[in-house]
Formats: sequence, C-alpha cells, structure tokens
Amino acid sequence: MENFTFLSSTRIIFGRGTELKVGEETAKYGKKVLMVYGGGSIKKTGLYDKIVKSLKDAGLEYIELSGVQPNPRLSLVKEGISVCRENNCDFVLAVGGGSVIDTAKAIGVGVYYDGDVWDFWAGKCEPQKTLPVGVVLTIAAAGSEASKSSVITNEDGSQKVGLNLNILRPVFAIMNPELMSTLPPYQIACGVSDIMAHVMERYFTNVKNVELTDRLCEAVLKTVVHNGPIALKKPDNYDALAEIMWASTLAHNDLLETGRVGDFASHRIEHELSAYNDVAHGAGLAVIFPAWMKYVHKHDIDRFCKFAVRVFDVEYNFDNPEETALEGISRLENFFVNMGLPVRLSQIGITNDKFEYLAKKCRKSPDGTVGNFVKLRENDILEILKLAE
Repeated sequence: MENFTFLSSTRIIFGRGTELKVGEETAKYGKKVLMVYGGGSIKKTGLYDKIVKSLKDAGLEYIELSGVQPNPRLSLVKEGISVCRENNCDFVLAVGGGSVIDTAKAIGVGVYYDGDVWDFWAGKCEPQKTLPVGVVLTIAAAGSEASKSSVITNEDGSQKVGLNLNILRPVFAIMNPELMSTLPPYQIACGVSDIMAHVMERYFTNVKNVELTDRLCEAVLKTVVHNGPIALKKPDNYDALAEIMWASTLAHNDLLETGRVGDFASHRIEHELSAYNDVAHGAGLAVIFPAWMKYVHKHDIDRFCKFAVRVFDVEYNFDNPEETALEGISRLENFFVNMGLPVRLSQIGITNDKFEYLAKKCRKSPDGTVGNFVKLRENDILEILKLAE
C-alpha cells in the first residue's frame, strides 16, 4: 500500500425530501446565489419551484444560469463568470448532474481570476480561490458532487479536459434518490457505466497489498451491477436508486483510491470521443473500457481473474486463468449490452477513418503516455480503438 493523504470535505445530506434544505444549507455560505442548471426538466418535475421557495424562505437572492449541456461548454462557464461578477454573487448552486456541477465549479474558480479561465484546464496555472459551490444532485453518474474534478469542453479545437484539485470540492451535496425517478432509462444506464468506470480505473492498479480497497471497489461494483437493472425496470424503486446514487459518490470521492495508484486511460480516450461527436460520456466508456481490458489484461492476469471471480461470479479455471479473465471482460460487456448501452464505436457513429486522429489527439502526460496500469502510447490507443470497432 502506498502512502496517502485523504480529504473528503463535502457535507453530504442524503435521503427523501432533502432538497427542501437547500436554502438553509446555502445560507451558511452566501447571500446571493447563482443557480446553475440544464434545460427545463427541473421545472417539469417541480424541483425548480422547491429550490426557489427554499432559497427565498432562507432570505437569499438568486440569479439563474440555465442551458448546461452534456459535455459542458467553456462558453457557458465564461457567461456564468460574467453573471456572477455583474451581480456580486457569492455562492454557486448546481442543480443537476455532473455537467451542471462541473460548470458550477469552473465558474467558482473563474470569478477570482483575471485571465482566461481555460488557463486552469490548460495547465498554465492553478486557481487559488473559489466561490463556494453547493449541489442538489439529480443524476447519479459522474460523482462530481463530492469529487475534486471538473471536466470542461473547449469548443475551440474540441478539447475536453479535466482539472483535479481539492479546491473544486463542493461544500455540500444534497442527494435525494427520488429525484432520479423521472430520468429516462438510457440516462440511468449511462450513469451506471460512468460509476463503474470510476471504480475500475482505481481497481486496476500495479500497487500490491491493497486488499481493503480491492474489497471496497468490488463491493461498489457488485452493488451497481445488481441495482442497475432493477432501476431500469422500476425507475421508482427508491432502494435501487439510493444504492446507485451513493455508489456514484463513493466511486469518485477518492476513498477507493487510497493507498493505490489509479489509471484513467479509458477516461482520457473517451474524452476524445465525446469531444468529437458529443456522445454521452457513460456510453463512450461502455465502448472503450472492455476494449482497454482486452488490450491490457495480460499485464496482470491475476488481477483480472480476481475481478472476474469477485465481481461477476466467474468460476476460476485453474488450468487456464486467462480464460477466467476473458470471461470476466465478456460478462462486463454483456452487462452493458443488457443495460441498453453501445459497446462498439460503430454504434456511436465513429468510423475507423477517425481512429488515427483520435489516438493522436488523446491528451497525454509529459512522457507521451496515457494511464498507469499499462502506460499507453499513441499506437496502443490506436489498437484499443480497433478492438472497439
């Protein structure tokens, strides 16, 4: 196990009716709120009215910024920064899922910066200060409600980049699983894929003697595998939605990465897919992750066998361990198919004439590689895309 420092500073308020506490929680940090959300869904479900009433009852003023899209855009971040400055907002409230939360985080750090906020995502400098950000979560997927991550898409050059700093963690996250009951099944399925990817990219590590976090990762994965299909069939099943929503937070608040080194190559590769054609992030991950596993599994057959046996109940083949590992990958892929997700690039409109472009464009570390479990170079990424074709 590696040395580690763990911080999870976000206050979690979980359960039925908790969205009614948003005014009370927000009033602890500010008086004038920028409320960030997506389209009209929160108005159709009645959540918008509940939020507004709670803010008003707490004596708070609010300004609205709507229009957040999946794979959130830099242009809206910049608009939000301007709105905050013009109206002297001292708090940013995200009402939605990962894209809304990531937008709110970017606005928060951008308000105090005189330059182009993209400088942070481009690695030119780091933010030193942020407006406090709070969350009312409506979609379990990205885990952004308690993470140090914010992923933003710069429309100029189709660059989708993540920034990871503790300053980005929200001060609170209100999480009522009931708010997921109106989601389309495909959104739930994409969320499940995203949650699993966050866990698996921590699970596949070269660090030895990490049994506790292995077991924690496996528990989260098995919980999601069990409850995902239930939520698709019965979207009003509170218990299944609650398990998935809490799993999304645990998958990405860094607890599962303590003492180990994660990978995140699949996320880097998928970012290029969704930057290129705006595919849903979870759908892109369902395509890329099994292909990555097929490409790297021989690096550590034992770990892939452990995944197969403990997560998907594959019977261990003592005569042919690789067969066990491959069966685990196959069951993961079949799980995604049964959830209604794509598992081939052709299903999401990406043809092989784009593979070299996507492999070249994939954001790499200074040494020219992506990932840690197996360090991938451009040709490796190309081969993974071919496996996903």
